[in-house]
Amino acid sequence: MLNEILQATVIISMLSGMMRVATPILLAALGELITERAGILNLGVEGIVLTGAFVGFLVAFKTGSSIPVVLLAAMIAGGCMSLIMVFMAATLKVDQIVTGLALNLLASGITFYWFRVSFSTDVNIPTISTLKSLEIPLLSKIPVLGEVFFSQSLLTYIAFALVPVIWFFLNRTKYGLEIRILGENPKAIDIKGINVTQRQYMAAIFGGMLGGLGGASLTVASAGIFLPDMSAGRGWLAIVVVIAGNWRPFRIMLATLVFSFLDAFQLQAQSLGVEFPFQILLALPYILAIGFMVATRARSEAPRHLGRPYSR
Repeated sequence: MLNEILQATVIISMLSGMMRVATPILLAALGELITERAGILNLGVEGIVLTGAFVGFLVAFKTGSSIPVVLLAAMIAGGCMSLIMVFMAATLKVDQIVTGLALNLLASGITFYWFRVSFSTDVNIPTISTLKSLEIPLLSKIPVLGEVFFSQSLLTYIAFALVPVIWFFLNRTKYGLEIRILGENPKAIDIKGINVTQRQYMAAIFGGMLGGLGGASLTVASAGIFLPDMSAGRGWLAIVVVIAGNWRPFRIMLATLVFSFLDAFQLQAQSLGVEFPFQILLALPYILAIGFMVATRARSEAPRHLGRPYSR
């Protein structure tokens, strides 16, 4: 059985699957990075991803709109969910952990209800057409690497292209510096006459939009169907990835790839009929996530003001 897993075609399939699995997690993690750098601990990422997945699917199914419209709708939905989070956290000063958990419950309930209302019983399994793989000329013809890295969906390219963009924004721009200071010492921003709450709103909404885009990748770019609670822990894993990546974009990308490889591995192992308890295979990414958090707790570079509401 091990020989089957190590075959070239299986390895290529597993690595390609890794890239697809990484897409929603990476998008949500980058959005959470921006949000947490601004001092807002958004534990509602799971609900944001789920909402983006549903709204993207609903718009695509009901209207047949073009892909840009579908993705924009999912991003707006994610931004609205994050708006609720930041309103409760930055304006009302409600406990951010409680708010994030409530947001997840809200998303789970409202998407299930909306799904039941939107699709009548005569439609057994509503489906949509998914994004086709976008092959990059010349690069996609490279043996192995071309199929793994350069024959993916548009959202996969966007997710990985955002890594250097967000790194540059946070470390080389004025507004990026302000966001980083928000998470470290918001009083310094306030003294300069910059509206702390406004900056936190902007960061959180942008982060939510990326989470919604990540959710859309589950339905529009991958499954082609919507199932209740189909985010299946990806939002939670995105939060863990931010911690494992020590709040740095490139490390977050590497952590995402590690977790996604394990997920792709367990899927491939199950398809090959590996005689091993599948429950353990399913738990592998989360077991590793816990190990990462324990191993890096002493070197954590979390924003010092993360999760603490600011008041003058």
